[in-house]
Amino acid sequence: MRVIFMGTPDFAVPALRALVAAGHEMACVYTQPPRPAGRGKKLMPSPVQIEAERLGLEVRSPISLRGAEAQAEFAALGADVAVVAAYGLILPQTVLDAPVRGCLNIHASLLPRWRGAAPIHRAVMAGDAETGVTIMQMEAGLDTGPMLHKVRVPVGRKTTSELFGELGAVGAAAMVEVLADLAAFPPETQDDSAAIYAPKIDKAEGKIDWTADAAAIERLVRGLAPFPGAWFDLGGERVKLLLAEVAEGTGAPGTVLDDDFTIACASGAIRPLRLQRAGKPVLGRAEFLRGRAVAAGTVLA
Repeated sequence: MRVIFMGTPDFAVPALRALVAAGHEMACVYTQPPRPAGRGKKLMPSPVQIEAERLGLEVRSPISLRGAEAQAEFAALGADVAVVAAYGLILPQTVLDAPVRGCLNIHASLLPRWRGAAPIHRAVMAGDAETGVTIMQMEAGLDTGPMLHKVRVPVGRKTTSELFGELGAVGAAAMVEVLADLAAFPPETQDDSAAIYAPKIDKAEGKIDWTADAAAIERLVRGLAPFPGAWFDLGGERVKLLLAEVAEGTGAPGTVLDDDFTIACASGAIRPLRLQRAGKPVLGRAEFLRGRAVAAGTVLA
């Protein structure tokens, strides 16, 4: 097929590579414009742009697709289908209708559960036993279109970062499978009554509330790792908690129970496994405690 690819982050890169490897004709790659990044705030192209240029593909980075000129340029590409993977811009109906087969999206959840911007984070934080990808036909509503194909993936104790990588690869393979024989994947209407919204992650959600139960805090840590990261205050210093385990122990919420940094929660306790002080590298618990001992009885904010 003649394909327009639309994606921005690392999650979308495997799909771009897979479409090229499958022999599809890539009409153009759309991605978000370069953004300031790093301490120097230097403009950096998206991971998709970097990969597209490596593959020798044409790249476009419009700020919006709402204008008539941008829409006309999109339609003039004469695509059979547009493949969308975490692109980051709303597609107007004119754009959705331009390709002969419309626009197909790789969505990182088992729709209709977790429609919206942060489906992987929300699945981990909610304690879902499984997540996955859904290949769906896009329409004007937010992730409301008919579903063509689902692939399920167990969550286990994976972090959001780990699932991003796994689901990116799974979604790439699923999209190639669908495009190889569209007729074999009849559309299925979503059950709107079962829909759950996955709002964008707010950095304020990262502050650990020790009055929650230990299992919920452990899921929060995995769900926000590595960005924006769950965190707590230790003597006036913000410390990111990037991995933890549920442990035995009771005490006032937020109290360090022993010299092994077991921390009491409302129910049960957690023990940090990976931590990071501001501007410092990520450390295991033992390394962290060698650099800064935390005595039993310390109360974390």
